[in-house]
Amino acid sequence: MLIKRILLATLALSVLLSAGCGFKLQGSYSIPEQLQTLSLSSQDEYSELTRLVRERLRLNSIAVVQPADDIPALRILNDSLDRSTLSIYPTGNVAEYELIYQVSFSVQLPHAESQRFDVAIHRDYLDDPRTALAKSREMELLLKEMRIQAADRIIQALAATKVN
Repeated sequence: MLIKRILLATLALSVLLSAGCGFKLQGSYSIPEQLQTLSLSSQDEYSELTRLVRERLRLNSIAVVQPADDIPALRILNDSLDRSTLSIYPTGNVAEYELIYQVSFSVQLPHAESQRFDVAIHRDYLDDPRTALAKSREMELLLKEMRIQAADRIIQALAATKVN
């Protein structure tokens, strides 16, 4: 009986401490009330990144509506994948790349200046020409992971947007 009370007290104390310190589950953001409804536009409305951002907005209970003058707007301006050589084999073939996925977007609040943000995601990629098929699949998975991380950072930027 005493052990149950001690366990219950310990559990209650840990819950109170984690709530009191501002702990939040990963992926849960405090989006300003003015951004709870916004329009989303992109150069390619059907791109993987736009789909992921739309999904993240829905998961954070943000309504995506048609553009209007009195509605905040999130615009994905562009995204690109670059790579640079990190190392080479003695034969001269590239052994390792650094992949850089860059996304530029802006948040336009009604009657305010547009706030522009840039996100860059970096990953190292080992290239082995003997396993070309497996490496192309690995590249697809890396790119998908980088897009997911970019979409999460866009939502983080929304949470950090200054709203007057």
